[in-house]
Amino acid sequence: MADKNRLQTYHGKRDFSRIPEPRGTRKDGTEKPHFVVQIHDASTMHFDFRLQVGDVLKSWSIPKGPSTDPKDKRLAVPTEDHPLEYEDFEGVIAEGEYGGGTVIVRERGTYRPQSHDRRGRPVPFDESLERGHATFWLDGSKLRGEYALTRFRDGKTGGKKRGLAPGEGQRRTGRCRPRDARSRRARSARSGRTSAS
Repeated sequence: MADKNRLQTYHGKRDFSRIPEPRGTRKDGTEKPHFVVQIHDASTMHFDFRLQVGDVLKSWSIPKGPSTDPKDKRLAVPTEDHPLEYEDFEGVIAEGEYGGGTVIVRERGTYRPQSHDRRGRPVPFDESLERGHATFWLDGSKLRGEYALTRFRDGKTGGKKRGLAPGEGQRRTGRCRPRDARSRRARSARSGRTSAS
């Protein structure tokens, strides 16, 4: 699917005359793909986790935020692809608009895809996401280490969901603790502002 069409859902949910969110015109010109974690203080406070795949940011809503503890498996609900410019977006989306509330950048950096097939051969990252299991190494200031996004079947509804978890056997470091990161006093990694300011 062309990257322009990949933003069709994103564009369809927004009235750009009323919101500060970017439309999306930037193309990939980086050597390493980026990731970003944003705190989104909307109807409920949650985290948006985004991985650059080609010319878009694949996106998931993570209610409790990413963890550095390998015992923590976090629900990651897929959302629409976002434009690359969104990795720098901070601002207030007007009340009544889709996603209305404050957005700040909590963490950002680069990542390295690490998905392999059963024979140990590398698998293209977008293909591993599509198949339902993608592993990657985050290189950020707060989150550093191996993580995985895995699709699983929800026994209650029969629907498919995803989970984000730190890798079991890899070194992890970080200070992105859920209680600290969920706080409205958490500081932006980009501007130093808080959700409340």
